[in-house]
Amino acid sequence: MNLEKVIFGFFIVLAATLNFGFFIGDIDNPTHHHIYELFAAIVVNLIATVLKFGDRTQIGAVHLSTSLVADLQLVAAACVWAIAVHVTGEGMSADVTTSVVSLSGGALLANFVSLVLLIAETVMLRR
Repeated sequence: MNLEKVIFGFFIVLAATLNFGFFIGDIDNPTHHHIYELFAAIVVNLIATVLKFGDRTQIGAVHLSTSLVADLQLVAAACVWAIAVHVTGEGMSADVTTSVVSLSGGALLANFVSLVLLIAETVMLRR
């Protein structure tokens, strides 16, 4: 068993599940989407991105690009949240919550693509 591959797979799956946990719920209800869950999804996605830098294959490049997309969308969601709460003072209205959750949904799609790539790469491995 390759410990590096285990850690790599663990963080990819954890990033997707944390993002899914934040995404699920009524899209416009702020009580269904907790800020700490978004923060955890961002941190784990960033760790997964760092782990993807070492792979020099074509599939590794696609892994990295999907991870960068997820990072960008999750950070954008956190920025929308922070601006709404701390800059404009609007708070988490239904419109703001919808924007944050929609950005998280885009990141979830990128994480899903990364999971599909991981499964395809694993299936193609030969002993």
